[in-house]
Amino acid sequence: MTIATLRRSPQHLSRPLSKRTCSLPARRALATVSPEHTKVIVGIRREDPSRIWERRCPVTPDEVAQLIQRLDVDVLIQDCDRRVFPIDHFIKAGAKVHPTLEPAHIVLGIKETPLDELVTSPVPMPGPGSTSSVPRTHLMFSHTTKGQPYNMELLSRFLSAEESLSSQPRLIDYELLVGNDGKRTVGFGWFAGVAGVLESLSALAHAHLELGVASPFLHTPRPHTHPSIPSLRSAFRTIGQDIVENGTPKVLGPFVIGLTGSGKVSQGCLSILEELPIVNVAVKDLPGLVSNPDTDLHKVAPLSATYDNEIINPSSDIPRCSIPYTLPEWRIALTRAAEVGPARFGTIGDISCDVEGGLEFLPRASTLSDPFFKHRPSSLPSHLPSVTIMSVDILPSSLPLDASQHFSGVLMPYLRALINEYRGQPGSREHLEALNVATVTRNGELQGKHRWLAVPVENWEATRAAEIENKTGVAETLPKKKRVLMLGSGMVAGPAVQEICKRSDVEIIVASNMRSETEALTRKYSNAKAACLDVQDVEEMARLIRDADVVISLLPVPFHPAVAELCIQHRKHLVTASYISPAMRALHERSVNTPSFPITCADIIHFIYRSSYILTAQSADVLLLNEIGLDPGIDHCSALSLLAQLKRDNKRVVSFTSFCGGLPAPDCADVPLGYKFSWSPRGVLNAALNGARFKLDGKEMEIAGENLLSEYFPDVPISNVLKLEGLANRDSLPYAETYGLGELESLQTVLRGTLRYPGFSDLMHAFKVIGLLNTEPSIQPRGWSDLARMSLEKRIGERIGNDRRSFSSALSTVMTAERAGSALRALDWLGLAPENDQSTLPSIPPKLQAPIELFTSVLAHKLKYNPEERDMVVLSHEVVAQPTGAAMEVHTSKLIAYGNSEASAMARCVGLPVAFAALEILRGGIHVRGVHGPTDRTLYDAVLDGLQEAGLEMKESVSKGQGMERVLAEGLRSGRVVY
Repeated sequence: MTIATLRRSPQHLSRPLSKRTCSLPARRALATVSPEHTKVIVGIRREDPSRIWERRCPVTPDEVAQLIQRLDVDVLIQDCDRRVFPIDHFIKAGAKVHPTLEPAHIVLGIKETPLDELVTSPVPMPGPGSTSSVPRTHLMFSHTTKGQPYNMELLSRFLSAEESLSSQPRLIDYELLVGNDGKRTVGFGWFAGVAGVLESLSALAHAHLELGVASPFLHTPRPHTHPSIPSLRSAFRTIGQDIVENGTPKVLGPFVIGLTGSGKVSQGCLSILEELPIVNVAVKDLPGLVSNPDTDLHKVAPLSATYDNEIINPSSDIPRCSIPYTLPEWRIALTRAAEVGPARFGTIGDISCDVEGGLEFLPRASTLSDPFFKHRPSSLPSHLPSVTIMSVDILPSSLPLDASQHFSGVLMPYLRALINEYRGQPGSREHLEALNVATVTRNGELQGKHRWLAVPVENWEATRAAEIENKTGVAETLPKKKRVLMLGSGMVAGPAVQEICKRSDVEIIVASNMRSETEALTRKYSNAKAACLDVQDVEEMARLIRDADVVISLLPVPFHPAVAELCIQHRKHLVTASYISPAMRALHERSVNTPSFPITCADIIHFIYRSSYILTAQSADVLLLNEIGLDPGIDHCSALSLLAQLKRDNKRVVSFTSFCGGLPAPDCADVPLGYKFSWSPRGVLNAALNGARFKLDGKEMEIAGENLLSEYFPDVPISNVLKLEGLANRDSLPYAETYGLGELESLQTVLRGTLRYPGFSDLMHAFKVIGLLNTEPSIQPRGWSDLARMSLEKRIGERIGNDRRSFSSALSTVMTAERAGSALRALDWLGLAPENDQSTLPSIPPKLQAPIELFTSVLAHKLKYNPEERDMVVLSHEVVAQPTGAAMEVHTSKLIAYGNSEASAMARCVGLPVAFAALEILRGGIHVRGVHGPTDRTLYDAVLDGLQEAGLEMKESVSKGQGMERVLAEGLRSGRVVY
């Protein structure tokens, strides 16, 4: 009999991977992990359910207790009733049962992770207050390092073509962990040797029985039939005693076992063979031993040979061992064995189980359920017999208790080093270096000597793509592309589409009722498609959302809640650039079967609520991300980043002031309002009607919506070049909590505002006084010169003559003569004053409309950007902070961006954050769920990094002294407009 102990290789995974999961008894509560979790989390996988004999575990319950008690880590474990250690032992040790191990930083298993259970997304960085993420680490026998074709798909999951690779998981292969002597330190080789001997001798006894001979090895205990190695040794020792007393059958002659190799597998083989009465035999003495009729049959001869050396050095003085490697050598060996006797060379135990590898003629692996098989290649001469082959690929699994205890012990120093590395603490240099050597992939790239595996991976991808093309007739590149659905194709869509299309592994569907716009947006990109969509077609919208991975809504704000409902029902993430409305916020948590928002579209209501239950964003495991444009959006991201740094530097925030505005570049601003529209005109007008709350220079203040335009900041000193005024923006007070500024009572200023050129507020307020911003009642002017007059008539309740003098006189009754003159000049320019040329304006729709709707149409037409004009975005944060025991510091963070021939600054500053956020969600880097703004550090860091690469970097500076709050407070008091 020959036992080959060359190289380990896994079973060929040609069968589909099972998705079955182990059931959880009611008494086993599933672990829940908070997003703010501060500990390193170790996860223990269940093994592939299809490997029914795989009962090993990389960490024992005793070691789990040590990890929890001494290293202060959390341990999660997947439930499995097949594991050698009952799950209750792990729970008693302090572990928590978790179905997916998704929160784990370090994931431990034995064999390859099933592809459908592999989790590759990053995880929150451990540590108090940390909101960033780090890559997770997988440890396993991956069976990828030799370029095994059947596992290239697994390896490809750890590689990526993404531009940002820092969050891709790390793959460490146990097989590559070696000590200073270059020998493997973590593995099951010794146990494979023990089990391999027993399974091989059992196979040998069966082969002898087929020859009509019963040998003592019929009673060889199979490894899995005993609870431990000591029990196996005791049973095996009785066979040795039987041989001592009765010998082996004469017909078989002297019993010879050939061993190859000199590693731990061979050491395990020799260790268990010590229970037999053995006599060592050199290769050169083998012919005499076998041919001598007086050879002692009460002994067993283990023939040990360094197989590789004898193959490589055939001229060696030591006679060549007759163990074959290639098919021709096997033919020679079988011929010589037949000359000696029918029982010679009839059984091979290939502990390596290296299919078509260590033994070229090994056709397949066997299993513990069916451990051996007969094999006879068709190329062999007909007179040569078949050979019994034992080639179980998971032999140590038959010794799960002893193997797991040993493995856990040798693994622990490496695991401790990894844990310390995640904590940013010093660890064992020896073990960290060994882990680096054993790392196959990191940050989405092959490491060190494993870079050559890029070729097998590429070959696998090409082969799979060709197979798909042959089956479907359509070429496809694997892996399948992620899909983004963009609803809407307005002003800011272009940069978002362009950025997303830079990713070859992502495709985007742009859906809108404006076919020409969607086709113009998508025709330049191979991974972009246009779709025609009427938002009232709920079935089609639902289909598009169902087929997407992430949805971006650039639709008008009132449509967002309806889109969000469909995203929840189909469990798809949503990204919008809009403020979180009450209707949207209600989707975070709500009562079951209760509609959370009013909506006029009965079809959508029916479509959503015809299901038997209603999900929330949280229960659906969905992120509804809002406020990720410019303002809101970049302002949040940059403010949170600056404030986080101040917190790390132990500086107390005293005041926070933030202003943002989209404006024409100075050379394009000589128009009424000093303003042009790079986004929705109606949105700009609506913002002018919102009330505001803020704290300024120690005082909480509130401005009603009707007074916002008359109580503004005439001078916002954020630039030595640009003269700007400001309007308070909505309710600033909640941002004390949102931004983590501290208690509101301890802050001098919390203010967020909108920037405009001087004169905007006065003139817009004049338009408001005239009635042009009224949302009711509806009017139907015969011509555009009637709009201002009819709006003012509704405002004052009197008829006004249809001539310039009458209108001017009426204006003077509601505002000063100076402001009336300015307003009339602006109306002349817009074509809205009586007796004015209106030939450049579009026709008036023949229907009743609110004045603000008509006014919006005029502003959109007259104050649009011409092709040669450019816009400008200005964003500025000022944070007054105080270091412990030091003077006040003024920290500023500014962005000034200009539009270009490709896109407006507004389109880039709104569209790019939307794109970066969608891509980060696709990557799996965002773990928060429910309705949120961009407060997750992983998210806002990704957005800011992307903006920096796009040339939209925030510029930060620090100085000593006072902030701008005193200037703003004085300006507000003195600048109130009286009409």
